[in-house]
Amino acid sequence: MSHTAIVTGGGSGLGYATAMLLAEKGVQVVVVDIDEANGQKTVEDIEKKGVKAVFVKADVAKVEDVKQYVQVAKDTFGTIDYFFNNAGISGSGQPFLNTDVDEIEQIVGINMLGALYGMRFVAEEMVKNGGGSIVNTASSAGVIGQSTVVTYSATKHGIVGMTKSMVAEYAKDGLRVNAVAPGPTETPMVKKYFEANPQMKESAEQGIPQKRLGTPEEVAELVVFLLTSKAAYINGDVIRIDGGFTSTK
Repeated sequence: MSHTAIVTGGGSGLGYATAMLLAEKGVQVVVVDIDEANGQKTVEDIEKKGVKAVFVKADVAKVEDVKQYVQVAKDTFGTIDYFFNNAGISGSGQPFLNTDVDEIEQIVGINMLGALYGMRFVAEEMVKNGGGSIVNTASSAGVIGQSTVVTYSATKHGIVGMTKSMVAEYAKDGLRVNAVAPGPTETPMVKKYFEANPQMKESAEQGIPQKRLGTPEEVAELVVFLLTSKAAYINGDVIRIDGGFTSTK
């Protein structure tokens, strides 16, 4: 029997890399993204591997859009086994006291409310069906403090708390919830941030003991491991994947 995964932010970066690795393992994928062109491309790339996939355009900050991608998953594949709760944005990188309130609301809406809504409605289906596995995308900024990302950091610390508290409440119902905390990684989101703040890239690379950024594929390997039964006794953990970036913090 095939397993089914929902991947939010599946059109690029960590979401794309994870969706492709899941497909390589025969997992059917519901690709969720606000970018229709990129999301459809992910589906096409998955189908080239002979695996079923479907795209759902959604703004994860809108609860009705979240309910829709859950419904599409149920209608198309029947059950939801895995959920990579990943969609997010970083913001402009401006000092916090220069940040526009609209930007604060946008980051919180996508990163925090979007993740909470996804958890609320996906986990509900999983618990009904005896359990499932969820991986949330936190960040190095979710385990340490970092400048120029105050709002982003607030949401990612929130992801860590959500992860742990869901396990405290629902592990008894067969739910596993973990989080990954990537350091600076070569994703379109991070590249855009570094283009706007070029001094931050050099600072980040110098601050990473391995002296390079991570790759989406490296993070995807960890996510897929945590999602699947090979990690059946890992629950409520937040695993850093950052080349040692936060090791001394």
